[in-house]
Amino acid sequence: MPAHVAESDSTTDPLAHERAHLAASRAALRAMREDVQALDIRDVTANWVNAAVLQSQIDDRVKALADLSHTPLFFGRLDYLHRVGGDLAEGAEGERFYIGRRHVHDAAGDPMVIDWRAPVSQPYYQASRTDPRDVALRRRFGYTSGELTAYEDEHLTDPAETARTSRLLQTEIERPRVGPMRDIVATIQPEQDEIVRGGLGGTVCVQGGPGTGKTAVGLHRVAFLLYAHRERLARTGTLVIGPNRSFLHYIEQVLPALGELEVKQATVDDLVTADLEIRGTDGPAAAVVKGDARMAEVLRRALRSHVTPPTEPVVVVRGSRRWRVPAYEIAEMVEELLARDMRYGAAHEALPQRIAHAVLVRMEEAGEAPDDRVQNAVARDRAVKAAVKAVWPAVDPAKLVLRLLSEPEFLAEHAGELLTEDERKDVLWDRPARSVRSARWSAADAVLIDEARDLVARTHSLGHVVLDEAQDLSPMQYRAVGRRCSTGSATVLGDLAQGTTPWSTESWAEALRHLGKADAVVEELTAGFRVPREVIAYASRLLPEISPGLAAVESVRESPGSLAVREVAGGAGALDAAVVAACEESLLREGSIGLIAADARIPELAEALTAAGRAYLSPGEETTAASRLTLVPASLAKGLEYDYVVLDEPAAVVAGEPDERTGLRRLYVALTRAVSGLVVLHAAPLPKALG
Repeated sequence: MPAHVAESDSTTDPLAHERAHLAASRAALRAMREDVQALDIRDVTANWVNAAVLQSQIDDRVKALADLSHTPLFFGRLDYLHRVGGDLAEGAEGERFYIGRRHVHDAAGDPMVIDWRAPVSQPYYQASRTDPRDVALRRRFGYTSGELTAYEDEHLTDPAETARTSRLLQTEIERPRVGPMRDIVATIQPEQDEIVRGGLGGTVCVQGGPGTGKTAVGLHRVAFLLYAHRERLARTGTLVIGPNRSFLHYIEQVLPALGELEVKQATVDDLVTADLEIRGTDGPAAAVVKGDARMAEVLRRALRSHVTPPTEPVVVVRGSRRWRVPAYEIAEMVEELLARDMRYGAAHEALPQRIAHAVLVRMEEAGEAPDDRVQNAVARDRAVKAAVKAVWPAVDPAKLVLRLLSEPEFLAEHAGELLTEDERKDVLWDRPARSVRSARWSAADAVLIDEARDLVARTHSLGHVVLDEAQDLSPMQYRAVGRRCSTGSATVLGDLAQGTTPWSTESWAEALRHLGKADAVVEELTAGFRVPREVIAYASRLLPEISPGLAAVESVRESPGSLAVREVAGGAGALDAAVVAACEESLLREGSIGLIAADARIPELAEALTAAGRAYLSPGEETTAASRLTLVPASLAKGLEYDYVVLDEPAAVVAGEPDERTGLRRLYVALTRAVSGLVVLHAAPLPKALG
């Protein structure tokens, strides 16, 4: 029997049956939530601390069991040829499974909806006619405003049925975007699913062009890892790192919609600034040098320069006895600690214990029997502490960086052959700050301080980190992120063609080496699901210039008429009017609208929209049915998506960057933000590749 779609009809028994199962599943989920809410913690806790912890866990569980009316409880069904037994089916005994965002069971404990991450759910994404995986029927469900309105069947073992594109799958992919990013759990493709379900032990890097779903893959991978390794990750923690606050706001609802509430989100700047106030900025040349991996060695040398060979012995007085440790013996201890390449702070703590141990050896040789308490007391002795302060003094990381950026001689001494004279001049401050507090630190300076902190004391490592838009990080930023997952794993997401910083990476191998994950597996996504074929083909004309050798995205979506390129005559005023008109035209359609322009053009376009009586949002503000137009500076467009995009003056986008290649990459990003349609308006000539 061929695949078919059954539309909403009260006389359609299968659809009525599925609606009844949906209603019963919602009732079961509601009962699960009520059971948790009814728990009386007074019967199981011995003190208020335990009660507070348990109450917090109960509150989180209640939130995770929320039934979101606009989110389908299940989106698919699998009918197996044979029964699936054991824990593979999460306790189920039947051969039919409803696949959804979370597990739901009835009063008897039998599953009504299976979590999409469970092993028994995987064939929903991986089964095919050539490899049916014992699946006889795969059913997809269509929803309208939360109501089940259609279904579509694939009989994977029926030779009479021919393969065809799923209409419901296509509809779900193309569904208009109002509000923040949604999960793609109903539309995950086989190649994406392989990455999502990869193990926790290894790091994976996903190279994916616009619309390939790499961000969604990374977020769903976190959700899967939390499902498969919940206890371990609950101890070690997870983190999603994005390029800016607008991006994080855009993706922040994806994991909660999948029932995962504990994953933290941050930018790289959030990680490294801590208690530091960022008030300064760097020019491109200074930022490139400060972000170079050579600065890590400069910092290491500068830090170790504080270690001074001892010149005097240490004499410890214990009662009537004096115990002497000669300078050469302390020097040997110092050399041994330096050779071990320990953290500076750990060595600072170890040295007094080494000296104390030498004293205890002398006590034992004299016939005494000292114990650990005596060694600790000797380590705290005034003479030992004075010697350690002179030989291996404590160093404040921020003061170390302050000195490097303020004192030419100190920088030259430790940069040596690592930095050229011009590079040293680039990073030195014109007006040295008097103190850490008064310094006008830049974002790149904060990364240097973070590196110095790690040289002094090890940075806490998480179990798993997702790093999105990774192509824009500097080597020193990669190192900062790598410290946060040094004993864990990472999912690195990015597109080399979208690198728009002066220090953006040209090679994933190089980036992963700086991250400390040189053995990571690099996967490439080339099938596009978001951007229409016409639009991505137009943008891909830039690839030979911005990223030679990178494969172009092949969109699976045909959308005739999705691209319009219009030349506007009559100067800037005419262009502004044409842009406003194009926005008005786009607003006649359903979904979100993004007006993307060079940063320098934003004030002028804002004034034109206001004069036309058209309200607009800024990136990060949530779109609603009443307010769907967002005015987006090109510098903030990366990672965002809109149903329809109006792109203002491509030449201005290119000119807004320090060099043409970076400008063309910025333009490539702006051209690929549209999910349904793109209008390009220009008065100046287009870049040659787009002409």
